[in-house]
Order: sequence, then C-alpha cells, then structure tokens
Amino acid sequence: MADGNRWEGKRHVGDLRKQARQLENEIDLKLVSFSKLGTNYSGSREYHGNSDTAPLLNKANSEHMFETMAMEIEQLLARLTQVNDQMAEYTQNISVNSHNSALLHTLQRHRDILQDYSHEFQKTKANITACAEREDLLGSVRRDIDAYKNATQRRTDLYLKENEHIRNSDRLLDEQISIAMATKENLQGQRGTFNSITQKLSNMGNRFPVINSLIQKVNLRKRRDAIILGFVIGICVVLLLIYAFH
Repeated sequence: MADGNRWEGKRHVGDLRKQARQLENEIDLKLVSFSKLGTNYSGSREYHGNSDTAPLLNKANSEHMFETMAMEIEQLLARLTQVNDQMAEYTQNISVNSHNSALLHTLQRHRDILQDYSHEFQKTKANITACAEREDLLGSVRRDIDAYKNATQRRTDLYLKENEHIRNSDRLLDEQISIAMATKENLQGQRGTFNSITQKLSNMGNRFPVINSLIQKVNLRKRRDAIILGFVIGICVVLLLIYAFH
C-alpha cells in the first residue's frame, strides 16, 4: 500500500514537473516577445516623437499589445507559482531520503527560474512604462512648445494685418487730403474768376455812366407803368363788382 502511495506520489510530482517545464517554456517565449515589444515600442515612440504628428492608431495598438502580453505573462507566472507551491506541499508530506533531496533540489531550481522570470518581467515592464511616461511627458512639452509657436505666429500675423490696415488708412487719408487740397484750389480759382467779372462790370459802369443812367430811367419807367396798370385794373374790378351787386 505504501509502495502504491509512493508510486502515485511520484507520478503526481512528475506531472507537476512537466507542467512547470511547459509553463517555463511558455514564459520564456513570452518574455522574449515582450522584450522585443519593449524595444520596438520605445523606438517607435522615439521616431514618431521627432515628427510633428504621431500616429495615434499605432500608439494605441502598441499600448494594447503591451497590456495584453503583460497580463498573459502575469497569468503564466501565477500558474507556475501555483505548481511550485503544489510541489513544495508534496515534499513536506514525504519522508526525508535521497529522493526527497533530489526533489527539493528540483523544486529549488524551479523556484529560482520563477524568480528570474518574475524579475525579468518586472524589469522589462518597468522599462516600458518608464519609456512611455517619458515620451508622454516629452510629447506634452512638445505640444506646449508647438502651441506657443502657433500662438506667437498668430500674434505676428495679427500684427502684420494691423500694420497693413494702418498703412491702408494712411494711404486713404493722404488721398482725401489731396482731394481736399485740389477742391480748395478749384474754389479759389472760381472765386478769383467771380471777382474778376465783378471788377470788370464795375469798371464798365464807371466807364459808361450815361448808359448806366439810361438803364436806371428805363427801370423807373417800367415800375411806373406797372403801377398805373395795376391802378386801372383795380378800378375796373371795383366798378365791375358794384355793377354786379346792383
């Protein structure tokens, strides 16, 4: 019965060691891929960080792959830890002999491998996380610098436009002043012409006083005839009214 239990225990331990080796191989392959992902992730972010616009889709894909692989490795490490704990529990329930010593040595080797894998995983994960945080910080700084440059450029454009508006206003003002000066000169010329005509008429009146006197007499006669005609018309109207009412 004891031999059966011992054989059954050896079989159980053999299954656990087989599971441990399979998990270790899977973890080793995952860690290699995870390390390459970290290298590619860092290089890609550094390359795109030097450009004006980083492809957000590639960045999101890299972050998704990083999170997925990290979760898979953590699950494999947890399963390997569980298998190692089961082997350790078995070794505590058997007697101390040469087989037990070899099993303890094997268990310690699996624990060392698990510790190395855990350390390598945490180191790679920390490096990728630090790289991502550093690139995010640099990206934020670059965006702030670009925003400042754009704001400065916009202010410069506004200053140039305002300067252009001022120059256009000065040009329009100069044109209006030129038009006003030309109008003033034209009015002064017309005033001089009118003064010249008035002076000529006055000279003609002084030079021909008889003509001036004759013109005045004609005007007086016209006014006298108009008065007489109006008086006659008035008398006729009165007589007609008297006749009409009687």
